[in-house]
Amino acid sequence: MPGQERPHRLRVLVVEDEYFIADDISRALIRHGAEVVGPVPTVEEARALLASHALDLAVLDINLRGELVYSLVGELNRRGVPMIFATGYDAAAIPAEHAAIPAWSKPFDYEALADLLPGLRRP
Repeated sequence: MPGQERPHRLRVLVVEDEYFIADDISRALIRHGAEVVGPVPTVEEARALLASHALDLAVLDINLRGELVYSLVGELNRRGVPMIFATGYDAAAIPAEHAAIPAWSKPFDYEALADLLPGLRRP
């Protein structure tokens, strides 16, 4: 309709080191109308995407082949990007300073995860 702006698609950064899990998350997000940035398997690659893309949300695995993702959390917070941990870790294993970040435990329902993300978006 003329004069009405169409809302842009959610741009979601996916940081996951397991190829099939990253692919499943990405496919579910795309089915829900999101634009997937990545997926990438390392913090370094995620930082490169963060520097070159405007993001609405991020889905982060906590442990990327022994590299913890927490340093990226600070950068995402500074940019105002809400995030969710998609992890095999129990919530009790997440450091207290990151306890407010929603955590989705693996194995999980990818469609339910995709449904959850728009509610995390900051206005």
